[in-house]
Amino acid sequence: MGWIIWPLTVFLIFVAPLWLILHYRGKRHAGQGLSDEAHDKLQSLVLRAEQMQERIQTLEKILDEEAPQWRQRR
Repeated sequence: MGWIIWPLTVFLIFVAPLWLILHYRGKRHAGQGLSDEAHDKLQSLVLRAEQMQERIQTLEKILDEEAPQWRQRR
């Protein structure tokens, strides 16, 4: 029984507290959300997607006028 006391003591004194600290630090970082840089990049991508959507709609209007059957060719 004495052979289990030392490893258990080492685990409880060193490993368990470090494990808990790292675990909850990781949870805190995950819960903070996006960084400012990531948020700016996301906003930039949203703007570009909206611009692309407008361009696609414009191209579809042009195709509808010039080649009305283009949608059935797919």
